[in-house]
Amino acid sequence: MDNKVETTRKKTGGRKPGVPNKATTEAREAVKALLDANLPYLQTWLYNTAEGLKDDETGKYIVLPNPGKACDIVQNMVEYAVPKLARTEVVGDVTAPQRMVVSWKK
Repeated sequence: MDNKVETTRKKTGGRKPGVPNKATTEAREAVKALLDANLPYLQTWLYNTAEGLKDDETGKYIVLPNPGKACDIVQNMVEYAVPKLARTEVVGDVTAPQRMVVSWKK
């Protein structure tokens, strides 16, 4: 018995082209909701991470200053707001002019 699907069979079901994955959409919405709910606290968290947090009674650090970590946090959060650009490599004859064609389909 052959379990392979015939190569001539037309695809049925599944997502249509251009429709986002439901699980991915839900995950992104959950992350956005989490960030939106904690936005008022974000500045305080970043400040405490960068400058450190001292105990008022002892004067000792509860959280050691770590400005590099605060920068990393901001950089990671920016990725949710601003998408990364894809890198493009153009190859061809170095002595001839290069031609790049970009088109969008509706």
